[in-house]
Amino acid sequence: QVQLVESGGGLVQSGGSLRLSCAASGRTFGRVGMAWFRQSPGKEREFVAGMVRNEISTYYADSVKGRFTISRDNARVTLYLQMNSLKPEDTAVYYCALAPGLIQSSVRRVDAYDYWGQGTQVTVSS
Repeated sequence: QVQLVESGGGLVQSGGSLRLSCAASGRTFGRVGMAWFRQSPGKEREFVAGMVRNEISTYYADSVKGRFTISRDNARVTLYLQMNSLKPEDTAVYYCALAPGLIQSSVRRVDAYDYWGQGTQVTVSS
């Protein structure tokens, strides 16, 4: 079993920065892919950024490309999302997700992930 716990959300002004963390425990070794998704009230959960198997293959939604950076620590037990130049439209609950054996073609799919964190709220004021 895998447990994911997000932290680092909060309230920030437009143009500001936040760094989200996702601590993973349990069976996190091997060929796992990890990603960040977000969900706003009344909207579907959407892909933000993902990492497939190793730190070289990273993927971003067009809306965050150039502003957000996904990374993982050397021990591969914590996932990060550095968010810069935040906009009010970035306001959402952000979720960390993990998928054993994730392939590149599935990185953006919500249904590709088996494990999810509880989410952390990010609010960007204008």
